[in-house]
Amino acid sequence: MIAAPLVGALVSRMRRPRLCYLGALGGFACAIAVLATSVGRAPAPVTLAVALAGGSFGPVVSGGLSSLITGLLPAGGPRERAYALDAAVYNAASVAGPAAAGLATAVASPGAAMLLLAGAAATAAALATGLPYGRTQPAAAAHAPAGTLRADLAAGLVTIWRIRALRALTAGTCLAFGGVGGLTTTTVLLAGHRGHPGAGGIMMTAFALGALAGSLAVARWRPPLSDPRLATLALCGTGVALAAAALPVSPKATTALFVLAGLCDGPLLTATLRLRAAHAPAQVRAQVFTLGAGLKITAAACGATLVGAAAALPPPLLLLGIAAVHLAAALLYTVVRPREEGLGGAACPRAPLPDARALP
Repeated sequence: MIAAPLVGALVSRMRRPRLCYLGALGGFACAIAVLATSVGRAPAPVTLAVALAGGSFGPVVSGGLSSLITGLLPAGGPRERAYALDAAVYNAASVAGPAAAGLATAVASPGAAMLLLAGAAATAAALATGLPYGRTQPAAAAHAPAGTLRADLAAGLVTIWRIRALRALTAGTCLAFGGVGGLTTTTVLLAGHRGHPGAGGIMMTAFALGALAGSLAVARWRPPLSDPRLATLALCGTGVALAAAALPVSPKATTALFVLAGLCDGPLLTATLRLRAAHAPAQVRAQVFTLGAGLKITAAACGATLVGAAAALPPPLLLLGIAAVHLAAALLYTVVRPREEGLGGAACPRAPLPDARALP
């Protein structure tokens, strides 16, 4: 969250954004590799500093790259499908990453699993060298007069605050991610509470597979819903499915409900990416994407912390709480978003780039 405004501002100001993106991906890989060899050996403050530095690259890895799609494809079907496929890739990684790390840990060691993850990030940096960064900004934005770095740092926050569609989206998804952050711990506790201590990983994998299927379905078949309504429906569906999974049902039924929750959650990321691209002005699009990703990562960390502090409570009650958070996120998004967004899927008129002095 701390680094997201600075990273987004640097991406927008640099004449060669390629260096910024490749540097972030490379720094992310280096941080993971250093942690793999320093945890338990180096002093704790050094390890924490490396983790903090590596985390500062997270918004570029999980949000900044997605902002490039708008400049690569024309508005309409191709861009919407591209964002759906982008969301599917994220969901696929959420399945493949933990599985690969777990397998490497079982076969070799946790250190080897960390080095494997560092290698994956380094491979991403190598693949990103082939992206056409020079064509990702419209000509008007590329020749817009640059303000001071201080003004650019505030511009992304001001844009999210002043443009109601972005404010509603950021508030709703961050609240939902507070629940998502605590879902893994809650699922493990729930499996142990019901006498199946090894089933927690299975249920989380089922959730991730459902999310992958949901995002692929949106990419393949465009639902007859506007993106705001798709986001609201996704939040509500995830909340209802998780609430049902908190009931005393069989393990198979619980797993099926986690698949259903993931199936509803998958389209949420697709709708989120599309709405950010539709409403963010070109001059601050990178800041909006990196800020959105940074805030969601931070919200997930806060959610994990809260669940850890409340781990003594019954796990079904914790899961009901996460379900209630998703339903509250849907209500918050519905209340805050512009009314024009709900009419036939039409987007509200894009607001001009706000002045940094408007930040409350």
